[in-house]
Amino acid sequence: MLNAYLYAGLRTPFGKNAGGLAPVRPDDLLAYTFKALIEQTGVDAKTLDDVIVGCANQAGEDSRCVARHAVLLAGLPVELGGTVVQRNCGSGLGALISAAHAITVGEGEMMLSGGVESMSRSAFVMAKADKPYSRDMRVFDSAVGARFPNPKIEKEFGADSMPQTADNLAQQYELSREAVDAFAKASQDKYQAALEAGFFKDEIVPVTIQAKGAKEPTVVSRDEFPRATTMEALGKLPAIHQGGVTTAGNASGLNDGAVALLVGSQAAGERAGLKPMARIVSSAVVGVEPRIMGIGPVPAIHKALERAGLTLEQMDVIEINEAFAAQALACTRALKLRDDDPRVNPNGGAVALGHPLGASGARLALTAARQLERTQGRYAVVSMCIGVGQGIAVVLENCASR
Repeated sequence: MLNAYLYAGLRTPFGKNAGGLAPVRPDDLLAYTFKALIEQTGVDAKTLDDVIVGCANQAGEDSRCVARHAVLLAGLPVELGGTVVQRNCGSGLGALISAAHAITVGEGEMMLSGGVESMSRSAFVMAKADKPYSRDMRVFDSAVGARFPNPKIEKEFGADSMPQTADNLAQQYELSREAVDAFAKASQDKYQAALEAGFFKDEIVPVTIQAKGAKEPTVVSRDEFPRATTMEALGKLPAIHQGGVTTAGNASGLNDGAVALLVGSQAAGERAGLKPMARIVSSAVVGVEPRIMGIGPVPAIHKALERAGLTLEQMDVIEINEAFAAQALACTRALKLRDDDPRVNPNGGAVALGHPLGASGARLALTAARQLERTQGRYAVVSMCIGVGQGIAVVLENCASR
């Protein structure tokens, strides 16, 4: 098992596409969050060994290595390195796992982790000509999906869009449109209840933006994507694919956001005078068929629990990223959980909060650890589905319950 601890974490609000955070570059957004976390914890930045973050894009202002950019922009020591984990939607959770691995084997004692994505600012990418004087130009939107699709992959594994993979699962698990919409509405309702209870207040750092030419700065302090809804309103939305159940109302969105996590050994935390939130117990990554990529959390959860010597029944919190309501509902049914199991995404999921790809996994881990503290639960499992067919999961233990 792993032997690393999550000590603290902060995130920006998650912005909607072209929303309040759209003017901010992803490296600036991550740096802002790093700086706030260091100030909040009082950790001496000179004691940090590395920075490992998730980012799915890296084609534009992510600047190839957004971690290193963020270190410099945050005013952290120039001697501090940084690297990026790219595992599509699982990048942020993968970054946390990589930091835990390094700490467990003694190749670092205190690290920054987390993730970032600005899908609003994701670049268009253009292919180079494949012959002299070519008059053809191929341009791809790097915000989501394959940038340069490989015909061999498409021939063997298909070219299903992300919503189509959710509909594939809906068909396989016989999910009705009503059941999928009900799951989406529950996500929104749980988020609103958590917001009204003040749950998110302690994990969000407001972002102050000084727009060019503006006299006064603007402050983004709340998640922008959540929207109150009704089953009637959800039912009126057209399906993205004919005959499918996935709509704009029961899917996550294109979002912006950053998460910073402080991860370390027990000894390093004691030296810094910090109390750990959660121990990182185990992790797992698996592959699944690309056309049903959303089922990835199921085998990943099973594998992570097996490595921890624990069962799903022992989990007090079960976080399954809601790329799509149909995908998340297929996972809960495959795990033989009730559709309304209170342990599943108790504060809402990505259908409500949004899904800035590289940041989401880190956000889920932070939220799960805080939920364990809030409820005095002991164990949580956090999982993500991953485009092109993967799943990733992490088991956390509330340190106060040991």
